[in-house]
Amino acid sequence: MEQLSTISPELTNSLFQKQKKLSDLKQVAERFEALFIQQILKQARSAKLADDLLGGEAVDTYTSMLDQERAEKLASNVNLGIAEALVAQFEHVSKDPSVD
Repeated sequence: MEQLSTISPELTNSLFQKQKKLSDLKQVAERFEALFIQQILKQARSAKLADDLLGGEAVDTYTSMLDQERAEKLASNVNLGIAEALVAQFEHVSKDPSVD
């Protein structure tokens, strides 16, 4: 009975590594989704209908940083399905023991 209650350290480490790979994959997929949203916002902003009253390099930097933050918040709060599709596509790679 004692043998059943203990798990070998190798098995524990292997399970932890698989969970870590899947967690890393989900994090990277969500970051990719944020970059995708950021590019959409950037393209939408570049199609200006009029010039800014306060236009300048500082305003461009500020709006770029604001778009980046908005994209990260949108990616974490709104489900576009891009991250899930990437995880589904590459999940089998993280399960393959021959790939490290």
